[in-house]
Amino acid sequence: MAAGQANPDLFFMKYLAILFTLFIIFVVVLADLDAFPPHARKLYDFPNGDKVGHLILFGLLNFFLTSALLFRFPLSRGRVALSVGLILILAIAAEEFSQQYFAARTFDLADLSASYIGAFVGGWIAWRFIK
Repeated sequence: MAAGQANPDLFFMKYLAILFTLFIIFVVVLADLDAFPPHARKLYDFPNGDKVGHLILFGLLNFFLTSALLFRFPLSRGRVALSVGLILILAIAAEEFSQQYFAARTFDLADLSASYIGAFVGGWIAWRFIK
């Protein structure tokens, strides 16, 4: 790539990370307000479906965030992956613990664990395969 030329992978991944972060915030707000549409509830209406949802959503979120920053800071791969992962697990914990203040939500250690596993796997995949 020539000097001064934009990296299309960085551009794409940066906006994908931003959009997916906004999507996650939107989902959390809908859940906090108990305003999830019925058709959206059916997506995880099976045994442990919410755990699968946590795993997939936070796995994708960490993958997109870590990938975007790996494209931006390619020489600090380990530091980027670790920093993004640590910040994300703190945000996940804050969101899960905040559920005790909403009537429609309940804190669940299994949800927290599924979120952490998803975040770890998503970050590891980004760290391992984004060059």
